[in-house]
Amino acid sequence: MAWDLLFSSDYGLFSLFVIVFVIGMAFWFSSFYSKKMREDEAQARK
Repeated sequence: MAWDLLFSSDYGLFSLFVIVFVIGMAFWFSSFYSKKMREDEAQARK
């Protein structure tokens, strides 16, 4: 029942999109800030 609502209704599909988008943002922000910290550390060593 819950899976049917998630994949077949408008609000279920939007909820699924938001969940996937937020998880994707979390991975992107973690890699972005990790890269910036490595760059800053390398610049501080110069």
